[in-house]
Amino acid sequence: MALVELDDVKKVYQMKGVQVRALDGVSLQFSQGEWVSIMGPSGSGKSTLLAILGCLDRPSSGRYALAGQDVSTASDDELSHVRNRQVGFVFQSFNLIQQLTVLENVEVPLFYMGMSPRQRRDKSLVLIDRVGLAPRLNHLPSELSGGESQRVAIARALVNDPLIILADEPTGNLDSKTGEEIMKTFQELHASGSTILMVTHDEKLAHYAQRIVRLKDGLLDNDGTDNSGN
Repeated sequence: MALVELDDVKKVYQMKGVQVRALDGVSLQFSQGEWVSIMGPSGSGKSTLLAILGCLDRPSSGRYALAGQDVSTASDDELSHVRNRQVGFVFQSFNLIQQLTVLENVEVPLFYMGMSPRQRRDKSLVLIDRVGLAPRLNHLPSELSGGESQRVAIARALVNDPLIILADEPTGNLDSKTGEEIMKTFQELHASGSTILMVTHDEKLAHYAQRIVRLKDGLLDNDGTDNSGN
């Protein structure tokens, strides 16, 4: 059984009385431990697909199953539960809480899971050390570089032991050298067994993955699987 299954997923928005088909019948499967890049021009549906995969949105029709659980018709509370416990997010803009320290930012998902302060701290410290930020533990986001901020976001994405990591242009706000360092971190995560689904417009970054899925006009344009040499 695939970890992620999409069966004829459609997403239709109403904009000024006009129907916009962001996704128009996408069927895909992703396996445990796979690293997949999702590409496509602006308006191709890749951000909509990522939102559905992360349970931030629901399909208009079709089926989305995560680890065998059909979440297509889940309630808001059920979707929130899946997001908090089974999905890790890494965004282009980092999405750190500016008033919280590195440690406190990483702890946030565990707070919503109801974990005790001691458990939250102990688990977060392990992840912060893993991404090389132990010396910056009590710094605020404003005191971090872009690369450090993204590593905090990666630690936060991992802290709830997610089934999948969703990365949306994870190097988009970084210079090329820092971007390469972040991609090395993703390589290490993948080598340790993480399942990574990454939206990117950068062909070079896309080829870090095992597989590149390309969307066009809300449809699956290409589902290549042979990037094993990268």
